[in-house]
Amino acid sequence: MWISTAYAQDAAAGGATGMVMQLAPLILIFVVFYFLLIRPQQKKMKDHRAMLSQIKRGDKVVTAGGIVATIGKVTEGSDEIEAEIAPGVKVTLVRGTIGSVIRPQAANDKG
Repeated sequence: MWISTAYAQDAAAGGATGMVMQLAPLILIFVVFYFLLIRPQQKKMKDHRAMLSQIKRGDKVVTAGGIVATIGKVTEGSDEIEAEIAPGVKVTLVRGTIGSVIRPQAANDKG
């Protein structure tokens, strides 16, 4: 008889706290996913878009398919880029299929 009254008082007082404690793991999981997966992916996409917007004539690029090409013609406002994959062989690439730009590195000559 007294135990059920005590239990009812405890349940009424701890209802809001119990709800927060049930949601806390879900919120924690979302925060971890955001900082470990979502945020780095958004940063990577932002950097890739910036790289694609800075492509200019003469750059060497690697496509998503692994083809190395030299950019020949870039039209602003268009997704298509003309590239040369071999001497005299020109192809049209879609800007989004370019995976990376190969930047020439200076030699580290220390004689």
